[in-house]
Amino acid sequence: MYNTVKGNLKPIKDKVLVSEMHFGEQVTAAGIILRDDDGKTHGIHPRWGRVWAKGPTNEEDYEVGDWVLVDHGRWTHGIKLETDAGEITVRMVDNKDILMASEEKPADAITGVE
Repeated sequence: MYNTVKGNLKPIKDKVLVSEMHFGEQVTAAGIILRDDDGKTHGIHPRWGRVWAKGPTNEEDYEVGDWVLVDHGRWTHGIKLETDAGEITVRMVDNKDILMASEEKPADAITGVE
């Protein structure tokens, strides 16, 4: 499903690479299963992601490691990246599609346990 790249990627210009975007079914702390409804009208919403890298001309106030809210559908398909620290999935987003940022993981970044 994903392309796999070994080594490192770096975004160009003011682009941003994010990781830790959650897609799919979730389970709340109470055990309620929330189905994956992405693509349906009630499932269309912005998603939080963690900034993995910023392009060299990106001078926005958020930093690598911060959480950003990305407008719905404004990210690329995931690319699996094999690094020395392990495998992660990153997605590229345009700087203009970032709605807000937070230094800490927002409570609604994931509804429940993945």
